[in-house]
Amino acid sequence: MDLEYATATELTRAMRDRELSSRELLDHMLARVEQRNPGLNAVVALDTERARAAAAAADQATARAEAAGPLHGLPMTVKDVWETEGLVTTAGAAELREYVPAADALAVGRLKAAGAIIFGKSNTPLYAGDFQTFNEVHGITRNPWDVTRTAGGSSGGAAAAVAAGLTPLELGSDIGGSIRNPAHYNGVYGLKPSWGVVPSRGHIPGPPGSLIETDVNCGGPLARSIQDLRTALGVVAGPVPEDAAAWHLRLDPGPEIGTATAVRVAVVFGEGSDLLPVARDVRAGLEGFAGRLAGAGVQVDAVPLPVPLADGLRSWQELVLPIIGTGLPDEDFAAFAELEAVPGDDPTVVAGRALAGRYRSWARADASRQRQRAAWAALFRHYDCVLAPVMPTTAFPHDTDRPITDRVLDVDGTSVPHLIAMAWCGAIGSVLLPVVTLPVGPTPAGLPVGVQVIGPFLSDLRLLRIAELLQAAAGTAFTPPPR
Repeated sequence: MDLEYATATELTRAMRDRELSSRELLDHMLARVEQRNPGLNAVVALDTERARAAAAAADQATARAEAAGPLHGLPMTVKDVWETEGLVTTAGAAELREYVPAADALAVGRLKAAGAIIFGKSNTPLYAGDFQTFNEVHGITRNPWDVTRTAGGSSGGAAAAVAAGLTPLELGSDIGGSIRNPAHYNGVYGLKPSWGVVPSRGHIPGPPGSLIETDVNCGGPLARSIQDLRTALGVVAGPVPEDAAAWHLRLDPGPEIGTATAVRVAVVFGEGSDLLPVARDVRAGLEGFAGRLAGAGVQVDAVPLPVPLADGLRSWQELVLPIIGTGLPDEDFAAFAELEAVPGDDPTVVAGRALAGRYRSWARADASRQRQRAAWAALFRHYDCVLAPVMPTTAFPHDTDRPITDRVLDVDGTSVPHLIAMAWCGAIGSVLLPVVTLPVGPTPAGLPVGVQVIGPFLSDLRLLRIAELLQAAAGTAFTPPPR
């Protein structure tokens, strides 16, 4: 077994069968980080001694035929926005450079209770607020497919670490594509669950110690197989403790789906090009994936988006940017508030106004969101899943010297502002739907492309099964980056 690129499922099985010890696997991971991480800067904090003690305890439990849970003895890292007891958690912020939480985030605690050994933290942009990963505390994370290019964000360190074989499993988060775009850029699998399935308590932002569940934001896994996503979801999903007495989460897998030919697939690749064109090489990868599905007998229909992409992006801006705006310094907040008097629907101006939005504006946006959710639900009466782009290009060259408001992507010669480039992720995230990001293969230039596989609200387990069938029918799988 190739320890560098084995799945979490394969590794936990080998440890259960005593073909591999947790301590051996941890030592291998630490050596891999020492060897490969300096060129990537994906893992930014280690907890070596405590991890070794936990691995030794896991091996002793295995010898007694005991197991803590489905991740027993598995070394892994988590994104540096999740509070981790006894291990520095910075969220990329200089003011949190020395912050060592006294308790785990709920999701991290659930990983540990299931037997996982958290040996390190992966890099993230400042307060998870970018789709590149860099900050003044830990620096820039590089893409293992091409170190001159971004690993994405905000779970860029997580996706790069999984792709490069530094960890078999990661816990990321996603409020505007922060699991999905790094999975796309790095050629790994990601799951953005339905909103509310995985508690965000212990996630920064909000501030350390916050008890709120942030609208749209989702915690979710990144991995090298769909089975690993399924296992991780089963571990971290569930209510916060004070709600557990009254309700329990039961994700219904629905009727058994035996073959891919039973899946009804809608594709929306041609939608939204007036707002956000998709690069030819990315579009070719997506169309090739859909074509292979059709060739395997899967029903694949091109359909219009149930909500125009521009409307979906605007909902995301008006719902999510006020959340980001709560953390702005007073003078910045005041400057954005002045944009309320600026007329027009330019997306950049809309974004600026939303950062200092009033509750009245948010409430109207939420009403629009509910109508959009109903439109998506109506589409899912006819289709089991929808395939959509993740980002308009493959991983782009690092662009960290300008503020995000000044950055643009080159999409086949068309300049697209960064604040627009995440429209596909934002428009889907704001309606709270689950999404599996699948790698569909590299472009001719050798860079990964992913696809969003979108399902109905709370269909997470069924969606994972559908994604599994689709990747098998299309003949796609995780491919390690060049060594």
